[in-house]
Amino acid sequence: MSNPNEIHLRYGMNPHQKEAKIYSENGNLPLHVVNGDPGFINLLDALNSYQLARELRLATGLPAAASFKHVSPAGAAVYAPLSPELAKAYFVEGLELSPLATAYARARGADRMSSFGDCAALSDIVDASTARLLKREVSDLVVAPGYTEEALEILRSKKKGGFLVLEIDPEYAAAPIEKRNLFGMTLEQQRNNAVIDSSVLTHIVTNNKELPEEAKRDMLIALITLKYTQSNSICYTLDGQTIGIGAGQQSRIHCTRLAGDKTDRWFLRQHPAALAMKFRPGITRPEQNNAIDLWLEEEVTSFENASWEQYFEEVPVRLTREEKREWLNKLQGVTFGSDAFLPFRDNLDRASRSGVKYVVQAGSSMRDEEVVQAANDYNMVMTYSGVRLFHH
Repeated sequence: MSNPNEIHLRYGMNPHQKEAKIYSENGNLPLHVVNGDPGFINLLDALNSYQLARELRLATGLPAAASFKHVSPAGAAVYAPLSPELAKAYFVEGLELSPLATAYARARGADRMSSFGDCAALSDIVDASTARLLKREVSDLVVAPGYTEEALEILRSKKKGGFLVLEIDPEYAAAPIEKRNLFGMTLEQQRNNAVIDSSVLTHIVTNNKELPEEAKRDMLIALITLKYTQSNSICYTLDGQTIGIGAGQQSRIHCTRLAGDKTDRWFLRQHPAALAMKFRPGITRPEQNNAIDLWLEEEVTSFENASWEQYFEEVPVRLTREEKREWLNKLQGVTFGSDAFLPFRDNLDRASRSGVKYVVQAGSSMRDEEVVQAANDYNMVMTYSGVRLFHH
């Protein structure tokens, strides 16, 4: 079935911006609304997230997924088997997951707090396993190149029939020049068609030059994720998925700290004390997510704490700073990616505390020598991609 050349939307960026639509000036849209009623932000998320998932698939050859919120990824991943600990931390313990469903479980599990009400982007035709996983999570929409009939039946029953399902032509190629209207004026530029593959990982500048294949994969995941993340942006990756993303910060070190703190929380959620928590019957997964997150806070008010304790059959003891550090010291082999050059060594000083061993950045800073020395101090392997990946 051919698609129309425009789709009218519920409203624009906000409900009072009534007139909103998406349209093509060159024939039919490559996008089809299978179910639901899209809004403006839905499509911003869908079109950015699908590009990320598609490029991960092309770069790695593996089923890929992204979980987007407010036009930046909360998580992104390719297929890799889940350990029992990760399956439990991601709330998928005991589920039969296809490779595509596993990729989405990883993408959503990277930052489950931020993925609440996400846009799910899938690189492959959505199967029933992936649809069942989507149905049980709080998610607003999905975009993919296609769906099996069983998957569609499952997704159409979500949100009382209102779940937004978008299908996009996987062969669609956008025009090389893109335009954007801002304050009544039109900006025009060449699309960011930079190809992220192993060719951008060859310029190793540190004393340590041992770069295993798993780290190369994680570098590609970091760079492709950064390509679709609001700048400044930093991405930590491990085992085929993002584990901490910092987006849209005015200072790169603040972005590094934000992403590093998310990385630490991702790993602390796998602490035996977190996996052993006993929640009261009827506590939902989002409530459990919030409770685990608050458990990791070092300062809470008496009102917060009293409310938090109500989630549990047995109130868990909070970890001390020393216990947290002891656990975090076990996090190793993490990859750190930056969407532009690192201007100061402080970024790597902070990254070292979150298990970073491998670094990929654009290079060509005035303080490259200082940054390389920092990488050498921590025996990291650092490569210059030579590609800046700003995204706004």
